[in-house]
Amino acid sequence: MNPTKRNYRATFILDNRGKETTVDQIIDGVKKEITAVQGEVSAVENIGKKDFVRVTDRKHTGATYVHVSFAAPAAAPAQLIERLRLNSSVYRTFIQSA
Repeated sequence: MNPTKRNYRATFILDNRGKETTVDQIIDGVKKEITAVQGEVSAVENIGKKDFVRVTDRKHTGATYVHVSFAAPAAAPAQLIERLRLNSSVYRTFIQSA
């Protein structure tokens, strides 16, 4: 049985401070996590580095923003957030229904 898939648009704030991984490698890792929760990535848009409006850490005032559009079952966003919670390269995750 094929579950119905919904369209989502996720915004990820990536943090590669002090790491040798590039932004593209982190994006590839995020795409693998999306496919692990039965999602299909349709578009990736690298917005680039932006400053935060509200700075919570004076040493971290900005980061790279990436928009990812994907289709996945209804339970996938919660599973994706839980999988990325322990990934130190993904600073913040925001998923909205498209």
